[in-house]
Amino acid sequence: MIGQSVDRVDGRIKVTGAATYAADTKIPGVTYGYLVTSTIGKGAVTAMDTTAALASPGVLAVYTPFNPLKLFAYVQEQNDERFPPLQDKEVRYFGQPIGFVVAETWEQARDAASLVTATYQQLPHTTDFPGRTPQKLEEVEEVLADGVQSIAQVDAAVTFTAEYTSPVQHHCAMEPHATIATWNGDHLTVYSTSQGALLVQKRLSETLGVDPAKIHVLSPHVGGGFGGKWGNWAQVPLACAAARALGRPVKAVLTREQVFAVAGHRPLTRQTISLTCQEDGTLTSITNDSTSSRGLAGNFSESPAVWVQTTYASPNLRTTKKLVPLNLGAATVMRAPAEANGSFALESAMDELAEKLGIDPLELRLRNYATVVPNTRKPWSSKHLDECYRLGAEEFGWSRRPLRPRATQDGDWLVGTGMGTATYSVWRDRASVKVRLVADGTATVSGTGADLGTGQYTVFAILAADALGIPVGRVRPELGDSTSPAAANAGGSVSTCSNGPAVQDAARKSQAELIALAVTNPRSPFYGKDDVSYRDGSVSSGGLTMSFGTLLTTCDVGGVEAVGSSPQLVDPEHGYRSFGVHFCEVRVHRLTGEPRVSRWLSVMDAGTIVNAKAARSQIQGAVVMGIGQALLEATEIDHATARFANANLASYLVPVHADVPKIDVRFIDRPDPLVSGLGAKGIGELGMVGVAGAIGNAVHHATGVRVRDLPITLDKLLS
Repeated sequence: MIGQSVDRVDGRIKVTGAATYAADTKIPGVTYGYLVTSTIGKGAVTAMDTTAALASPGVLAVYTPFNPLKLFAYVQEQNDERFPPLQDKEVRYFGQPIGFVVAETWEQARDAASLVTATYQQLPHTTDFPGRTPQKLEEVEEVLADGVQSIAQVDAAVTFTAEYTSPVQHHCAMEPHATIATWNGDHLTVYSTSQGALLVQKRLSETLGVDPAKIHVLSPHVGGGFGGKWGNWAQVPLACAAARALGRPVKAVLTREQVFAVAGHRPLTRQTISLTCQEDGTLTSITNDSTSSRGLAGNFSESPAVWVQTTYASPNLRTTKKLVPLNLGAATVMRAPAEANGSFALESAMDELAEKLGIDPLELRLRNYATVVPNTRKPWSSKHLDECYRLGAEEFGWSRRPLRPRATQDGDWLVGTGMGTATYSVWRDRASVKVRLVADGTATVSGTGADLGTGQYTVFAILAADALGIPVGRVRPELGDSTSPAAANAGGSVSTCSNGPAVQDAARKSQAELIALAVTNPRSPFYGKDDVSYRDGSVSSGGLTMSFGTLLTTCDVGGVEAVGSSPQLVDPEHGYRSFGVHFCEVRVHRLTGEPRVSRWLSVMDAGTIVNAKAARSQIQGAVVMGIGQALLEATEIDHATARFANANLASYLVPVHADVPKIDVRFIDRPDPLVSGLGAKGIGELGMVGVAGAIGNAVHHATGVRVRDLPITLDKLLS
């Protein structure tokens, strides 16, 4: 089954509405919590009047910093907020939770929350990223050739320098953040939207002071994440603590505006790229001096310059990072953190250098192809990016591309083509998964991981079915339950790479358990035999073959099971990355400046492809998100109030069907045996890397206008 196109095993229940998401869970006697949020960007809450709210119909409690729920400090870093909600009176950003109203209905809680008033000691806030002086240099990484003391000493025939910027962006998953908490004595059950049930369990254990064994987390379906559901935002501890205090289940669902303010964002970045090269385009140095914003409520910031260290061959590399703390909510990981923004800058700069040299952009990349990891000189575990380049160029028709910008016009549309390299780090985390063979002839495969719509349920089913030799339809995958074996969380493109080998190991071990039962159970027709084997769902010995379901029924045993594991990847000798390339055609209306992506091809080198259909979908979804990054998405900050001014899906623009062309995706499909026996690498974030750069390059090729400030909107093309 591995490598074939398999329909999602959870597809039918999702499209028919049968899949239960966190907010869908029905709990008898549930109450509803609603956040009260700050209306200033910086300062302190000096008083709060909750009298009217407490007198409002259905209200059970109002919690504030003056009447807080008891929460302990956060210990584990989850790229979310640094401080539990309502534990102090300091205001760090507009929209910060400063109260929590619990009532019998959601409408009652919402209306009562509007009656809570707060008095502030307001201080001047800082939200102006370009105008703020960065903090001292936080990170510097430099790799220099022998005899070179600094980048400034590098001799170069050609030099190119430019600055590239990107705005705040938001994840905009369809499902808002939701949590339902219910207690049974000192045992807590939590239904929460999360990229890993264990992330919720660990955070709640430390902030509630509860043994993790007494916390049961369920998150079977997640309506999109993109990094925004890795951390546990304010509604999680508040719902759980309020449910404990009231002795009633509490449900808390963030509004869309609250999601924007509270639940993280991609930070602002500014990157200055400097390239030097010989006359033939051979790079002699690459420098990226980057600056990233950090929301004062959290610790996370991007390091976009790091993409320079692993992409193109250069004897001299230098990257730096500075930070600008702002009165915004916590920044957090967002699909391809650092690398989506980093690739936009470097891929744009490579095209600008190619134009300066009069060299085809693809040819420039091939001349600087990194056969070893640029910053460590280590060999790659595997790399077939050159094959991606050549296959993609042939299929896309790159050789017919005119070198000169603004050379092709179709009626009122200026037509250009561009390309961008994609690479993303590969990491295999430790993972455990259980496979159980059941007397009804089915198998279950379970782990604590999550499916954010990425297809992890189907990956589990395919790998278990393949290893057991049974149809996919006879495998029941189970995810998002903290009582299952500890599978890898869904983030960093590690799910299939980490959990896949554990599924295969568990399937092999379950077969061994089945054979042991066959030869030791007196009811078994294979009792006492020493030549029993398993193949394609059946046990055999001599001329006798019996399906595992029949064998278990005969032995009057409900099932046999085994837990398989995959260790964390530790290999200091190689560099691990996935690779790929995007080719695109963009049309820009010569009168209105409207840009439209009209043709797309992505060719990916990501090791073994487990499910060709879902893998294509993953890359297509990432490209769509990259189109948003390139042409549409920007969270506007009202600097007068520190508020996100377009915190809704009407004003924050994401791509719709009309913005997206047919996206052709090809895979090299070469296993990487150093990653694992399965040979799969990550693809979830790879597909977004290089997309904005490819589009920016195509826009320039169409119009002759180079936009270095994302998103590329028509006003920037007309100015």
